[in-house]
Amino acid sequence: MDRSPLSSLPLTIDGEALWRRLQELATFGARSDGGVDRPALSATERAARRRLIEWADALGATSHIDPAGNMFFRRAGIDDLDPVLFGSHIDSQPNGGRYDGAYGVVAGFALLEAAARAQLVHARPIEVVVWNNEEGSRYSPGAMGSALFAGQIGLDALRDVQDADGLRFADELEATIADAKAAGARERKLGFPVHAFIEPHIEQGPILEREGLPVGIVDGIQGLRWYRVTVHGSSAHAGTTPRAARRDAFVGAAELAAALRAPTIDSEDAVRFTIGRFRVFPGSPNTIAERAEFSVDLRHNDDALLTSLDEVFTELAQRSWSGCSVEMERVMTLSPVSFDERVIGLLEQGARTSGRSYRRMTSGAFHDATHMASLCPTAMVFIPCAAGISHNPLERIEPHDALAGAEVAIAAIVALAQS
Repeated sequence: MDRSPLSSLPLTIDGEALWRRLQELATFGARSDGGVDRPALSATERAARRRLIEWADALGATSHIDPAGNMFFRRAGIDDLDPVLFGSHIDSQPNGGRYDGAYGVVAGFALLEAAARAQLVHARPIEVVVWNNEEGSRYSPGAMGSALFAGQIGLDALRDVQDADGLRFADELEATIADAKAAGARERKLGFPVHAFIEPHIEQGPILEREGLPVGIVDGIQGLRWYRVTVHGSSAHAGTTPRAARRDAFVGAAELAAALRAPTIDSEDAVRFTIGRFRVFPGSPNTIAERAEFSVDLRHNDDALLTSLDEVFTELAQRSWSGCSVEMERVMTLSPVSFDERVIGLLEQGARTSGRSYRRMTSGAFHDATHMASLCPTAMVFIPCAAGISHNPLERIEPHDALAGAEVAIAAIVALAQS
């Protein structure tokens, strides 16, 4: 059995069981190419949640679900104190990989298993959390469950949000809560005091693999702006309408997209600009587009620079592009986040105790820890992923790295549960 032999660690982690649970969770929404399609609040994700409840029952933990669809698996402490939270999410992108989010949740169950086996006594409750709708690929915005929990947004504002099939968030949320309760989860209020939160995650970037390091201790998350851009033109016949008479929304959108990208090209290669979704309407091969819609994802560590670029974007969107008008909506704004130095220090201590090499780093992707950092002391642990590939069926991690990250994070969680 692959367990850490390091007696100085507070618990012995069963690496084989951790890996086995990761592969079992990947069967929920499994794709033929080895990836996972497990949308938030879908029937597939509900089935995965039921399996987590079964795991928790077997480990003596109680299961809970709150009005935002967040789930908590609680190991009681000996005192009535604010809990420490440990986990991530299990929803995926439509063509996602096996480990994004899921690793952090399964690492939490490795903690529950090790604590049960050792009959660990701790002052504070320890809770493994599964945040709802982190990806934002089915319902926008992303990291919705943690944002609701931390009071960053109100539940009423999201009830009528629809997915691509017209299914309301409120209806799918209600069905998910009912399903979890039928499987034995108890009701939990939305938002409660938390002593600290740690989120283990795959890096989703190439740095750790490139440097040959098993662990990254994350000291912050860069800021971001998400935009929804709509370009309005006029539909007409593709074969009969001269160029000068056209108001082609696709051409206007392409010109605007290039203009938006231009000011983000910096010598340090630090600004991240992405257009990940582009749609043309009516979508007929022989009809000039009357409308084009695209997304913009903008990220950087410097909030002032993001604000400056936002002003440039706003000015560009006020212009006419190939005779077309533009609407631009900012759909998400997250300022850069700095994590808690005490929690970071406990993670560094855990890395030293377990003999794991590590580096401090900033996350380029946002996570649920972004919102939790506004509520309680928070930090993250990264492990390498092959070639930095994520949100993709090729996403891959190694069992020994999964164990290393779990050891580091769990050592810090146990220390926090005794404080």
